[in-house]
Amino acid sequence: MSDKFLDKAYDLETPEATLEHYNQWAASYDAEIAGNGYATPGRIAQALAKFQPEMGEPVLDFGCGTGLSGLALRLRGFEIVDGMEPSAEMLAQARSKGVYRNLTLIDVADSTPIPEGAYRLITGCGVLGTGAAPPAVFDMIMHALPRGGLFVFSYNDHALEDRAYTGKLNDWLDCSAARLLFREYGDHLPGIDLKSTVYAIEKA
Repeated sequence: MSDKFLDKAYDLETPEATLEHYNQWAASYDAEIAGNGYATPGRIAQALAKFQPEMGEPVLDFGCGTGLSGLALRLRGFEIVDGMEPSAEMLAQARSKGVYRNLTLIDVADSTPIPEGAYRLITGCGVLGTGAAPPAVFDMIMHALPRGGLFVFSYNDHALEDRAYTGKLNDWLDCSAARLLFREYGDHLPGIDLKSTVYAIEKA
């Protein structure tokens, strides 16, 4: 099962094209993604819980989309989840799920949408990669985290093949600015045979 939205999602080349695509996709996104067995939200929530047993601390779900990732965090036991998302239509779908404390519409041109030190726990589910957020967003998230903060995120097969994305992770790890706590390759969208690696890193 795959229709024009999922087929085109990995070919988007500009932030504006990406935003337009996701605004148009919002209404049918959950049904299409669920139909392909979207596994990464649950894997990210499980990885975060492995290193953050205290469930009362706020989590920022960056690039929350329609809220499937926030829903997975809440189902895993996290009590306070905030979301940020550039697509107004996707954000409306997320709001309807009733799992977020706060939802913020962000401007793709804003280079620092996350207040520095505001969150010690940040997740990015399917956000960083081809047809989604550019590699520079990785640095932005890491700079926003305080020391000891956790970033749990995924790179799907497309991102894993792109050194612009894997290089950002390695830049932080190689100079010991962050520490790799967890890495696991597994299902992302089994319906189209797409996999992802889930990472958990701690800012030094």
